[in-house]
Amino acid sequence: MRALKANLFLLPILSSALLLTPLVAVSEDTRFPNERTDLSPKDRKRVASVTRVTEDFSKAENFETMQGGAATTKAIVNGDAFSHFSANLTFAEEEEFKLGNALFRKLWVSSPSSTQASDGLGPLFNARACQSCHLKDGRGHPPEGAADATSMFLRLARPARTEEEKTLIARHEALNFPDLTYGKQLQDLAVPGLKSEGSMAISYEEVQVALAEGEVVSLRKPTYSVKDLNYGPLDPDVTLSPRIAPPMIGMGLIQAIHEADILANADPDDEDGDGISGKPSLVRDHHTRELKLGRFGFKGQNASVRDQSASAFVGDLGISNPDAPFHHGDCTSAQTDCFARASGVQERLGDTEAPDPVLELVTFYSENLAVPARREPGDTKVLKGKELFYRSGCVSCHTPKFVTRRDAENKAHAFQLIWPYSDFLLHDMGEGLADGQQVGIADGREWRTQPLWGIGLTETVNEHTFFLHDGRARNLTEAILWHGGEAEAARDAFASLNKDDRTALLAFLESL
Repeated sequence: MRALKANLFLLPILSSALLLTPLVAVSEDTRFPNERTDLSPKDRKRVASVTRVTEDFSKAENFETMQGGAATTKAIVNGDAFSHFSANLTFAEEEEFKLGNALFRKLWVSSPSSTQASDGLGPLFNARACQSCHLKDGRGHPPEGAADATSMFLRLARPARTEEEKTLIARHEALNFPDLTYGKQLQDLAVPGLKSEGSMAISYEEVQVALAEGEVVSLRKPTYSVKDLNYGPLDPDVTLSPRIAPPMIGMGLIQAIHEADILANADPDDEDGDGISGKPSLVRDHHTRELKLGRFGFKGQNASVRDQSASAFVGDLGISNPDAPFHHGDCTSAQTDCFARASGVQERLGDTEAPDPVLELVTFYSENLAVPARREPGDTKVLKGKELFYRSGCVSCHTPKFVTRRDAENKAHAFQLIWPYSDFLLHDMGEGLADGQQVGIADGREWRTQPLWGIGLTETVNEHTFFLHDGRARNLTEAILWHGGEAEAARDAFASLNKDDRTALLAFLESL
């Protein structure tokens, strides 16, 4: 049953119950306890009290400014707002963060190269550096005009066809299955002398949506395809799922949320009948193969920051690493020229192109990009918008706050009151946002609730306001209006507000 509920306006919530057979296994597995295992009874009461959804919107809540707890950065707000380290790191950890930052920004080159510690790129790839996609550690964007698509790509996957493949997904041994020729994602760049796989094509259709008081908003509905394929056709069953790079802030704190607190909000069968059927993503740890909660990625496909980093290294850059030791990245057996290329493995450094400590340092950096402090949480307009956000039912999925576990691996993340505004569960978001691609437990209509902290600084950091998984929304209003499925009632509540109230709700989001 969901622990956090909000009173909605008079708009009914459409029921969309979701079945999740593996949830029984979760509740019976000691790796997924029903209660916090890191807290004393006294602490449990304390945490329950401080994380309770507020009903007082007359003033800011205690510690609301510090969205990332003691790790929150209070640095001057500018284009580097997402690039500061957690404020409570030790001096030695600051050095580790800066080394990770250098590796995150490093441009990799093709092999062989005189810069032996930096070669191994590709041979097929989407970017030359992590920072190329996560621009200033923030949000990517779709290609606009003559701009390139470096911070956006297409994931490729087909559904299970055989009983053996279905069993692999049921046992969480596979998320889906790649295209036999083009692999797991379309890579639009290649090392010299090799052809890229092709390129993404997007066309938009404008769709008019009526709001209260006669206002009309135009949404752009995208259609995706591929062009200039250099290795033959795609499998006819392969789906194309676009992705822009998400912002990097607060990832270590998300990792430190106790499993029991995430599972407490799950209601896969909608037993309380409120139309919200969040379910946990279950995935395998890349290194240990243990079953864990997936809390990173647009469909919750990664359990840890290290898993996310390892996947990006090999998938986006074509750089092998200890957890993904594939020296030719996403090349397939059908791409013989790709496999004929030299790898960047240097035996004196390790048996992969990005051996530890490279992966460790990039992971540490990614875990400790600080969440910026809130701006003016006590402003009258912001408080009004916050109340409207809560009363509209948005917090049924965008859970405001958690207290991280006491036994977090990094003390900087331990026992912190944080405000991510996400339940980190999978929800049916309706046909409008559906990509038709299964990713583990997530079906083609389901997405992980995105955290909202830092969303108001997107334009400051990245000089754009493109939102959602594919950047189709050109502003926050459009992003809200694309919500469907389980979020349809909250979306309708927003659309029914008068202009002043909508402006107030948006002011609240921009303060995060």
